[in-house]
Amino acid sequence: METVLICGAGVAGSTLAYWLARNGFKVTVVERAPGMRSSGNPVDVRGPALPVVQAMGVVGRLRDVATSAKRVCLLGGDGRRIATVGLSAGKGEELEVPRSDLVTVLHEAVRGDAEFLFDDTIVGLRQDEHGVDVTFDRASPRRFGFVIGADGLHSAVRRLIFGAERSFVRPTGIFVATTSFGGPVDHPGEVLLHNTPGRLVAVHPSRDNGGVAFIFRAQAENVDHRDTARHKRIVTAAYGDAGWRVPELLERLREADDVFFDAVSVVDLPSWSHGRIALVGDAASCVSLLGEGSSLAIAGAYTLAAALTSASSAGFGQYEAEHRARVGPARRTAKMTAAMLVPKTGIGLATRNLVARAWRWSV
Repeated sequence: METVLICGAGVAGSTLAYWLARNGFKVTVVERAPGMRSSGNPVDVRGPALPVVQAMGVVGRLRDVATSAKRVCLLGGDGRRIATVGLSAGKGEELEVPRSDLVTVLHEAVRGDAEFLFDDTIVGLRQDEHGVDVTFDRASPRRFGFVIGADGLHSAVRRLIFGAERSFVRPTGIFVATTSFGGPVDHPGEVLLHNTPGRLVAVHPSRDNGGVAFIFRAQAENVDHRDTARHKRIVTAAYGDAGWRVPELLERLREADDVFFDAVSVVDLPSWSHGRIALVGDAASCVSLLGEGSSLAIAGAYTLAAALTSASSAGFGQYEAEHRARVGPARRTAKMTAAMLVPKTGIGLATRNLVARAWRWSV
């Protein structure tokens, strides 16, 4: 029985663990967090991810935790509605799910078939032609047949094998901060978006606890992605003069314990594997702004599991060729999405609103 260590118990890691375990691998998952994460914005499950979650038998659970959003409403500074745009998520088989709930559902599907090591991470890797010797921060050293980095934008596996993050991660100049709303929203079918040039505030419905997102353009360098206190200061400074309900929402953010904050970045690597070590999900190809990355992570994990099952380490090239064909178009779409979601200037914002008013979407 071939052994595999997956670093990261998120969307890609849990999906990969599920499929490798069902194809005869002995799977261990190490996760830096002490338990399943509770934060994150809503994400889509669609396109190539749909047949994967259907085969996993988790679509029913995902529908149970799906958000109730049917429309996006663009609001002016005084809260007046400028335009309403219909959402495709929830129509047909597409789903929009809070990221934390998606990860929980995927984890529940595999937790009985894989070993999970929480509150730990990889600090050393040394490989030869037969396997990989792994040093953990807390657990005793062990040897595995393969190691897969599914540990996100700030991947420890990528750093240990390919080098410093600055060599492969390109910030886009956009930051995202999210937190829970603190209770149900009073518009359960609508996502409310309030823009000023270079800034967006979104209030998003969910089943029982809505979410708030701050998405903005800024020049902030050397920000530790774990320094929550500084994250709150950066967001407060960026939105200090904003109107609408922003002062109230900023206060929620400052008091919250479940804050997610990071730079929207593109990961660009010449290769996603080296010997018996490979990357998947955001660790390999972070491209998303609006949650499409979760669908790509699910599809990429399934493709990697299939390739690894059929061709051992030689399958890494097969996986990469197939999945890069999905990533390229998504990367181009992300650039256009950023321009429409967070216009840089007042003229750009007015143009976006004009287009939204004229577009005849189904609502």
